[in-house]
Amino acid sequence: MKSLILSFAVALISLTGFTQKASYDSLLAKKLGADEYGMKSYVMVILVTGKTTITEKAKRDSLFAGHMGNMGRLAQEGKLVMAGPFGKNDIQYRGVFIFDTPNVEDAKKWTATDPAVQAGIFDVVYIPWYGSAAIMEMNALHEKIQKTSF
Repeated sequence: MKSLILSFAVALISLTGFTQKASYDSLLAKKLGADEYGMKSYVMVILVTGKTTITEKAKRDSLFAGHMGNMGRLAQEGKLVMAGPFGKNDIQYRGVFIFDTPNVEDAKKWTATDPAVQAGIFDVVYIPWYGSAAIMEMNALHEKIQKTSF
């Protein structure tokens, strides 16, 4: 009878696809805040062309230097998981931030520290996002492959 129950359980598990992978690293999953699927909740921020245009080159350069520095600081603090610009597009999307928080209010507070956002160069759209917890390792990997910093 035990063997019949065990056979049934194995068949049920294989039919449903709910099996623990042999490569599963419970310590890494816990460190990264992963759920049972290896995922977690973030807030994605889309930077959109804002209402303010800065034509003075020195001021614009200063704001963008502050923008880059702010992103570096947020990444160092473990708040900003990933960021980058979009290529030229017709919908005025300029870039993306992915923050390590499920809370939009946290993302708003962190984004408000960006000089380019403060100046109105960028407007901001906040979207809760569910993605792989593995992207939490992105900044550490990036440090290993970045030859020149901004």
